[in-house]
Amino acid sequence: MSDSPHITDAELKVMKLLWQKQPLSANEIVLKLTEEMQWSDQTIKTFLNRLHKKKAIFFEKTGRNYLYYPLVSYEEYIKTENRSFLDRVYNGAVGMLFAKFLEEETLSEKAIEELQQLLEEKKKS
Repeated sequence: MSDSPHITDAELKVMKLLWQKQPLSANEIVLKLTEEMQWSDQTIKTFLNRLHKKKAIFFEKTGRNYLYYPLVSYEEYIKTENRSFLDRVYNGAVGMLFAKFLEEETLSEKAIEELQQLLEEKKKS
């Protein structure tokens, strides 16, 4: 498994803001999330502290402001979450995941062609 920290659903709201634009001040984060989620200032600051302790974000103090930056990229997060899901639900069996998905989903001709192309590229590497 990767070294990326586990990010909860609530913490993910903070991370998504930082992935969209960085740096963001604590005040900007609080303003956006109180508006969107109706969370208190203290709740948001707790999430910022948790993410900092997990080494998912870092901050720099500039004057009276704290500017926050992500240490974990969106791609790293997705990779970690995909692996976690695969391990939890399918015991790491990627083939079983795809087989189940293909059995239950309706795919367009274009989607099938794209999947075939990805599989061919994977086969070559």
